[in-house]
Amino acid sequence: MTLDPEELAVTADTTDLSSWLDAVTIDPAVGELRPDYRALVVVAEGLHPGPSDATSEKLLAAAEETARARLAGGAPEDHPHLAAWREAFRAFGAKPQRTRPSAEALLRRAGSGLPRVDRLTDLYNAVSVAHVVPVGGEDLDHYRGPARLVRATGEEPFETTAGGEAVVEHCPPGEVVWRDDAGVTCRRWNWRQCTRTRLTTATTRAFFVLDALGPMDDDALAAAGDALTAALTDSSPGATVISRLVRGA
Repeated sequence: MTLDPEELAVTADTTDLSSWLDAVTIDPAVGELRPDYRALVVVAEGLHPGPSDATSEKLLAAAEETARARLAGGAPEDHPHLAAWREAFRAFGAKPQRTRPSAEALLRRAGSGLPRVDRLTDLYNAVSVAHVVPVGGEDLDHYRGPARLVRATGEEPFETTAGGEAVVEHCPPGEVVWRDDAGVTCRRWNWRQCTRTRLTTATTRAFFVLDALGPMDDDALAAAGDALTAALTDSSPGATVISRLVRGA
């Protein structure tokens, strides 16, 4: 028997990777906004977290070199995939000059050096830059129920920090956000993650999402997913990693 999304939302939890992965959904309102949108969702457990190290440094350095060669002095926003993401941001009212798609923000830093955050974040940032695709990561043990990509109602809480203090914001209605049962986990599609579910040096179970629009075809998206899977399994021997392609329309 096939469960509909509402039934999945009730039954899904984070204890079983496969069932949780099957419950990830994209709201039709998002698909209407960008029918070409696809999310490659990757979940993993048995990860080896920690601070940045030689493994993550090697991947970041290689990604920096790839980015410099690809851009050859050009502007990141001129890349077809990033140009499409700018259009997507404008479509729900965001200003990409002020709140940039995550892959563009990283590529802008590649010339002077990407940030070194922690082992797991460094791995997915390297994949994002090398493949020119927005990638996000969340701690699955802090997720509540299934992940859903929706257009905000304006009532969902978003936990973040301002001036070093914890604050709760509310997204404007219509903003595209990832959320769980407790609130928004990532604002503006792939712009900023909440503090509650962010990866840390203690994360051993994680959820990653790779965001693709039309200029990035399914083969290129799969290649980026394979690169992330390889980075996770190589750096965390014995880890379990599974993935699913979720379409917006």
